[in-house]
Amino acid sequence: MPGLVVFRRRWSVGSDDLVVPGAFLLTIHFICFVIVSVSLVIFEYNTRILSVKLLFYHLIGYLLILFFSICVEIGICVISMRGSILDAEARTSINIWIYLKSLVILFDIAWLAVGSVWLGHYYTTAPIDDPKKVYIAIIICNWALVVITLITIWCTFDAAGRSWVKMKKYQRSMRETESRFNYKRSNSMNRNWRQRKVMRAYQDSWDHRCRLLFCCMGSSERNRNSFTDIARLLSDFFRELDVVPSDVVAGLVLLRKFQRLEREAIVRQRKNGTYEFLSGVPITERTQFLALNDAKNYDFFQTVIHYMYFAQGAYGWPMYVIINRSKMWHLVPELKCFGCCCGTSDDTEVIQDNCCLCNYAALKKTLQLGDIDIVYATYHVDVGETPFFVAIDYTHRSVVISIRGTLSMKDILTDLNAEGEVLPLQPPRDDWLGHKGMVQAAIYIRNKLQEENLIERALQRNPDRQTHTFDLVLVGHSLGAGTAAILAILLKPEHPTLQCFSYSPPGGLLSMPAVEYSKSFITSVVLGKDVVPRIGLNQMEALRADLINAIQRSVDPKWKTISCSVICCGCGPEPTSVVNMSGQDTHINQYQEERGTARSTSAHPTDSSIALTLHQPLYPPGRIIHIVRHHPKPDEQKYDSGWRNVLKNREPVYQAIWADSTDFDEVLISPVMLQDHMPDKVLAALKKVVSCRDRTVKACTTRRRNDNTTITTTTTVTTTTTTTQNTDTRYSRPPSI
Repeated sequence: MPGLVVFRRRWSVGSDDLVVPGAFLLTIHFICFVIVSVSLVIFEYNTRILSVKLLFYHLIGYLLILFFSICVEIGICVISMRGSILDAEARTSINIWIYLKSLVILFDIAWLAVGSVWLGHYYTTAPIDDPKKVYIAIIICNWALVVITLITIWCTFDAAGRSWVKMKKYQRSMRETESRFNYKRSNSMNRNWRQRKVMRAYQDSWDHRCRLLFCCMGSSERNRNSFTDIARLLSDFFRELDVVPSDVVAGLVLLRKFQRLEREAIVRQRKNGTYEFLSGVPITERTQFLALNDAKNYDFFQTVIHYMYFAQGAYGWPMYVIINRSKMWHLVPELKCFGCCCGTSDDTEVIQDNCCLCNYAALKKTLQLGDIDIVYATYHVDVGETPFFVAIDYTHRSVVISIRGTLSMKDILTDLNAEGEVLPLQPPRDDWLGHKGMVQAAIYIRNKLQEENLIERALQRNPDRQTHTFDLVLVGHSLGAGTAAILAILLKPEHPTLQCFSYSPPGGLLSMPAVEYSKSFITSVVLGKDVVPRIGLNQMEALRADLINAIQRSVDPKWKTISCSVICCGCGPEPTSVVNMSGQDTHINQYQEERGTARSTSAHPTDSSIALTLHQPLYPPGRIIHIVRHHPKPDEQKYDSGWRNVLKNREPVYQAIWADSTDFDEVLISPVMLQDHMPDKVLAALKKVVSCRDRTVKACTTRRRNDNTTITTTTTVTTTTTTTQNTDTRYSRPPSI
């Protein structure tokens, strides 16, 4: 950082990134150099034969090219390792070495072409066997290196790099002019024109990347519009932010360590009454744990677990195979090809499933929870159009609409279309905003429900069992969770008793007025450090500011910062900035102040005059149940011995707390930030909360019974009540769940 500028254009790579490709090429070229040298020494070349003479002189020439390549690559590695991430001045001479390397590559390609010609003319006739084999191996290896080098250059090519350099040169000249003549120039039309040109170039670049990445989706008008919206959003988000991908990796490494130090300092200082952090959540006296020892709360939590099966079942056979790897054969009897050849054996309407109805078969296997009747299932997917199914749950007396989460490239486009859009309500509410892509998906499902009359069909499905009195329940996971929450708001006026269970919803979903309205009928579930409920445009802006702040604090070379999280599974040397902050509360307080300033200004790391984009904050919907983990330490004395006996191999304790929508404004960098989003992990964690509660109650009951027996014996012998009082006090309150 900043991006490398050579050949009068910017590239998507930093001058400190060249240490890795330089070291790779250095290693391969050194091996080739040794092999060629050895072949020239140990083999005899009869130079009186033309083909052997050409081979001998060609190997000598190639030896010189390899020697110069090794020298240049050593220089590139040495220069690239100088300075910190922002200290590009220490690496200014890297351009000279890149030009030298480019010249060597041209000679290398020319010499390889000559060698290829020799192979075509003399390989079969040259009377020298072993050198020929070595020679062809060297030629093939180096042609492969040239191809890899060209592909790398193509990958780091910045389509708007030339316009970016021209704009920066113009801005630099304007600043020099202002400082020389001591005046402040107003924002001229020329400057705005140059900036707009760069923005258009980057928007076209992002649009090209989207079309290339999603080339298999076709070029419909809807897709083109989505590509344009996403490209505009991405180009605006990264506007004039001169970072390269490796900068982001180094920033995430530092940010994770800074977040850990910050949490440790807060616990150490007892700041805001924080006792500890569970899955990144501060635990204070005001933290509300879900009291599962209360029968009403316990039944409600069992309902949350029950409907998670519906959300998981919407994913069809891919999720079933992932969860039931050893039981895939259970699907065989349910498939169309192995069952009724004329279709399904029931009257369920299945739309656009595959030929064997694999998704529907997996759905039926997943929903073997009780008396459940599937009415309708569609697996049609497009941008803004998400698969869903409608089922009747006789056990819980409800009609369930379950919406699938992200499972295709078209779903990803729906996710990326994340700008705020006004919800289509009557009467209109301009301050009720939602995720644009999920608003479109909710409108599509609402129209589908009305066109097919699906809700009424489900309510009138079985009058003998009073299905017309059943309540409506909407569920979904991830993309499906956000769509279900918005659809619930749209359907609430028509169905006053409607309930919605939103599992792992996206963070940038609803504006605060809509969130407050949804708390009476929407329940969201978030597991641990799941990144999706913490991701929205506003949260990404905060993450961008935190990354910039972390990069600015770095004093080590980038390779050292990244390697500390890679070498020996993350056991490498800590970055200097982390070591300096460790144990120093003043440094941590300073870091928090700088982070707050960076978030409020959202300025460019090398130019504070450039204000980056800001979006209106959006939040997860409804009331939020946050499943957190507690990892007990070997020397921890917080829990009594009865509770510790519940733990096996120091497994984490899963607990449920009530969280607020604003608690997910910060992205927590963690190895499990993606794993915690998977639907099978969410379901397993929900079950473990109940399991921990049940085992705790059983352990405490057993211990209390044993203690009462001991107390009775002690009272008989000593005729005192002191022991009884102490024991009752100690075990009268089991750990919170």
